[in-house]
Amino acid sequence: MKGLNVITIGLCLFLGMVSCKQQPAQQPTAGTYPLITLAPENRTLTVSYTAVIEGKQDVEIRPQVSGFVTDVLVKEGAKVRKGQTLFIIDTIPYAATYQQAKAAVATAEAQMATAKLTLEGDEELYKEKVISDFQLQTTRNNYNTAVAALAQARAQEASAANNLSFAKVSSPVNGVAGMTSVRVGALVSASMAEPLINVTDNSQMYVYFSLPEKEVLGLTRQYGSIDKTVAAYPEVSLTLNDGSTYGSKGSIDVISRIVDKATGTVRLRAIFPNPDGLLMSGGSCNINIPYDRSGVIVIPQEATFEVQDKIFTYKVVDGKAVSTQIKVFKINNGKEYIVEEGLGEGDVIVARGAGLLREGTPVAAAAAGTVTEAADASTGAEATNEGE
Repeated sequence: MKGLNVITIGLCLFLGMVSCKQQPAQQPTAGTYPLITLAPENRTLTVSYTAVIEGKQDVEIRPQVSGFVTDVLVKEGAKVRKGQTLFIIDTIPYAATYQQAKAAVATAEAQMATAKLTLEGDEELYKEKVISDFQLQTTRNNYNTAVAALAQARAQEASAANNLSFAKVSSPVNGVAGMTSVRVGALVSASMAEPLINVTDNSQMYVYFSLPEKEVLGLTRQYGSIDKTVAAYPEVSLTLNDGSTYGSKGSIDVISRIVDKATGTVRLRAIFPNPDGLLMSGGSCNINIPYDRSGVIVIPQEATFEVQDKIFTYKVVDGKAVSTQIKVFKINNGKEYIVEEGLGEGDVIVARGAGLLREGTPVAAAAAGTVTEAADASTGAEATNEGE
């Protein structure tokens, strides 16, 4: 009887095991996601670069002579005219030197006149054979020496006159005066480290920025030359440090033909009008350059995820998510990428929630107007996958 019970129990266990094997494995249910079917588009895109603002002319005003400042005639922050006197350095020693130089010129002129008269007399005496050839040549040499002495005296007079004029420090350009620490009584010289003041012509402002060498080469090939690339550039705009957009458009007028060895970039310059003086020399901003791209594949950035600096998206193949590496042109709007490689027209990708998917996850399209629900479903699907 005991043997019969053991056989009965064994038979039950065997039948139970067979029944378990015959049950089909539980399949993951398909989550709903917002999907995009890719098609070529034409886009005008904006790329931004960090830039530095400089005045059209930003001039350091430095003294060319040494001395004590006797007068400061410039008001900080005021508009100045070309040729306007800004500082006066003590003129007394330079005026005295100039007067001495003038007197030296007068003396040299008199000596040259005397040497000329002597030469003319000796030439007559030589014709009558009263003096020798040696004496005539000596007289000519004396006259030539007097001529040279007069030239030297006049050069010294000109130098003295220049030094006297340099004692009045004037602006070489129209513009706006900066700040200065120089006051009356300060001792200045041409070798001083700091300028007396800066004068900036800010009627127009230059904005400098850099592009990678690769991009410049691509543009040059596209348009045929650097000059043609400059001519083809559209108008550009500025985003100032407070986040506002500058009211006037500018234009790129120069592309450097030199690559910075340290950064591998090429410097460009744009010029902007500055009628109200809002742009200040030395400031920083972002320059925004529009690009027309035709027939490109554009995807949202939230449709991608990164692994070790590589960008992936999930393409839907046979109803399942398949991770696909792509190469993109990064647009600095924080919203979209232009796909350069990895996707093509007609491909279907998951538009949002890519970072929550796994390879092979079943994917169903979300109904129109249910993007939020689709994102919630992706979270739930991921949680289910992790539980499995």
